[in-house]
Amino acid sequence: MDKTAIQTHVERLWDQSILPELTEYIRIPNKSPAFDPEWRAHGYMEQVVARFTEWATRQPIKGLALEVMRLKDRTPLLFIDIPGAAGECVLLYGHMDKQPEMTGWKPGLGPWTPVLKDGSLYGRGAADDGYAMFACLTAIGALQAQSIPHARCVIMIEACEESGSYDLPFYIDHLGERIGKPSLVIALDSGCANYEQLWCTTSLRGLAGGTLKVEVLTEGVHSGDAGGVVPDSFRIVRQLLSRLEDEATGEVLPADFHVEIPEARRQQAVAAGAALGESLYTKFPLTPGTRPLSTDPTELILNRTWRPALSIIGADGLPPPAGAGNVMRPMTAVKLSLRLPPTCDGQSATRKLQSLMEQNPPNGAHVSFESNWAASGWDAPALAPWLERSLEEASQAYFGKPAAYMGEGGTIPFTNMLGERFPEAQFLVTGVLGPHANAHGPNEFLHVPTGKRVTCCVARVIADHFRSR
Repeated sequence: MDKTAIQTHVERLWDQSILPELTEYIRIPNKSPAFDPEWRAHGYMEQVVARFTEWATRQPIKGLALEVMRLKDRTPLLFIDIPGAAGECVLLYGHMDKQPEMTGWKPGLGPWTPVLKDGSLYGRGAADDGYAMFACLTAIGALQAQSIPHARCVIMIEACEESGSYDLPFYIDHLGERIGKPSLVIALDSGCANYEQLWCTTSLRGLAGGTLKVEVLTEGVHSGDAGGVVPDSFRIVRQLLSRLEDEATGEVLPADFHVEIPEARRQQAVAAGAALGESLYTKFPLTPGTRPLSTDPTELILNRTWRPALSIIGADGLPPPAGAGNVMRPMTAVKLSLRLPPTCDGQSATRKLQSLMEQNPPNGAHVSFESNWAASGWDAPALAPWLERSLEEASQAYFGKPAAYMGEGGTIPFTNMLGERFPEAQFLVTGVLGPHANAHGPNEFLHVPTGKRVTCCVARVIADHFRSR
């Protein structure tokens, strides 16, 4: 395998074709269905499907067959099948839907305004995860250009990952016989702790989410009249949240949301913490004087990968301060996002969360919890010797440093689905979302050099997979 030839092929295609295509992709506000219920009428997802399809079918890849799958009442899915020199299958995954706009973009930047600056392509979705299809096809094309054999490759690009991948199980069932039993799964929807080496995701957290709503009045009333008589809905929200979280430390209290952390994952956290140091928290845009929950790198890694954590990601019933009169509001609603340890069952945790919030409501207030997300996490199987060698050699070849291993705090439902369906498969879960890339938030960007190197590494792993058979 000619390392330089692979790199030259990949970099040329990125510069001449992939970057221009991702630039146009950023302009399309194809938000995931959870954030755009009228996605069909708006047609943005279809625009992306058309662009991705056109680009893919132009690639000089032998035997490439692409089909746009459309199950009734489901988001579309791109299914690409590429024959190989072996009967085994490599399944590659990415998604095309995006998170919503978010506020706080720097001047000159915006979610639908592509800007290439200092090697980074700014805008929503290119790194999370629009680049995936382009990287997969480019890696396979680079191998074929050198006549390097590979197994059959199946690429699936879904359109509702940011909504919890609720359509994906139906497609996996529908395509089960055509997919077969992959012996290697590659997902490019994860992150990297720096841009200096290949980072392999060893685990992903699950998620229990929903809206907690507290109602105390049928309409707003004068706060001077009701204060001290009617319980304030915000105070009751605070009480209920204290059942779940220690507000002084951020620790999630109920044992139901915790698991035993495997010793191997603790040791990986020690190694990753030693490599990353204070960058684990300095990468975040903390306001002056704000301190992280800990300065111990190992504890921070375990906090964000194997321990539950609560975030309040939305609120209703609270007028902006400039428009807030002296009125006791009838209700307060907050949207909860509870990240779960990788081996904690998402469905069970969501039922526990609902019960915890709704039982014995303070002052008899009307309390409801409406779940909108229940996803289990994923803990990677042990690496086969061939894959461990391949990852190390790929990282050394294209990054010049050893491969690194760490769990991620996010959720990719696809990995858990495939892990359960194909328990004997090997997994490479990686990505390009590194320091300051800010997925889902303002100023999100794709670090282009890392995108190129990850593409080269994927090519190396696919080639080594064939040789290992």
